Amino acid sequence: MLQLVNVGHKSLADYATIATRGLMDEIRRLAEPLAGKRVVHLSATAFGGGVAEINYTLIPLMQDAGLDTEWRIIRGAEEFYNVTKTIHNALQGNPQGLDQEQREIFTRYQQLNAEDFEDDYDFVVVHDPQPVGMVDYFPNSDARWIWRGHIDFSTPNREVFDVMLPSIRRYDAAIFHMREYVPKAEGLPPCYIWPPAIDPLAPKNMALSPEDAAYIVDQFGIDVERPLLTQVSRFDPWKDPLGVIDAYRVVKERFPNVQLALVGSMAHDDPEGWDFYNQTVAYAAGDPDIYILSNLNNVGSVEVNAFQVHSAAVVQKSIKEGFGLTVTEALWKTRPTVAGRVGGIVAQIQDGQTGWLVESSTECAEACIEILRDPAEARQRALRGKEYVRRHFLTPRLLRDWLVLFNQLLGNDTSGAEVAVVSTTA
Repeated sequence: MLQLVNVGHKSLADYATIATRGLMDEIRRLAEPLAGKRVVHLSATAFGGGVAEINYTLIPLMQDAGLDTEWRIIRGAEEFYNVTKTIHNALQGNPQGLDQEQREIFTRYQQLNAEDFEDDYDFVVVHDPQPVGMVDYFPNSDARWIWRGHIDFSTPNREVFDVMLPSIRRYDAAIFHMREYVPKAEGLPPCYIWPPAIDPLAPKNMALSPEDAAYIVDQFGIDVERPLLTQVSRFDPWKDPLGVIDAYRVVKERFPNVQLALVGSMAHDDPEGWDFYNQTVAYAAGDPDIYILSNLNNVGSVEVNAFQVHSAAVVQKSIKEGFGLTVTEALWKTRPTVAGRVGGIVAQIQDGQTGWLVESSTECAEACIEILRDPAEARQRALRGKEYVRRHFLTPRLLRDWLVLFNQLLGNDTSGAEVAVVSTTA
């Protein structure tokens, strides 16, 4: 059996003061015909990155709604994760392909994980490319298989994407963050479009007073009397922490007392993370006002929350981005947010209204300088950003989308529900 993740318990009732009554009623109505249905989510890791964070909330809420839901982790050694990292980058446009040995490694682990998987569910939800090929080993499955892609597939390396395509075609449905992310290909299953969401009650997003945030940040050596810029991300070239350092250096010429925190998590399915972490440390060149921290420095969810709440500006200078939940988190905390004009970030920030969208380190620096010069105007944007997140990017809405899809795949009536947008690309 694949490893089962303990997700604890959550209650939908706790979200009643955050979500609208209409949405909560809709969730209950959609859940009724799904009571007792068996659901399993399959992913590569239970820690690090947006998929894991979403699942730790989504799955217990599915359970509370009456579905028998599990989350299991596929097996993989370093050779497998090296290949899947190459695949991940290629699907976002990196030109590096796969040689024959890499293809064989990928296929071998799909088979190994399929052998450890008991196909006795009503719905099998496969997250991202790592387990995508498991579906090939269950041609007679009674389950509805759903593939959830969490990255930008708009301009994939076609050679690598074509390796995945026969498997993707076997699914009953596929889900993407944005319509633009649906790859151009024949024979895709019905493609549903909906964004991910954050849990407003999780330790990472719960209300934290400025005083408590300052106390926590102070424990890491930050001078809480001086302005702080923060980026929260994996150490990954697509997140461009080196570009953030460049922007910080420009800001420091105008505001010499500014500090920078780069806060990341090291996930076991990201072998390149350590290499890029070391590159980032080297690029900081010993600047005492640059703090490079990770979960290995005891930076957990509450600490990330504190860094975001305490920051004068939160930065997410991504070059490529699936959705960018760190942007959602910062907006929810009413923080002035500066982010790359890429991927799902543009669906979250209305430039000039709820935040700042930038395309270079220079623009990033200019936005941060503007925030430091006029914090009152920056806060007005941040307040509008929080309300936008409340309406569009919180977990109850995500749960509703899943319930709509499950009902549709079973042929149940979903009339009256706010159905997720469907793109037919067959």
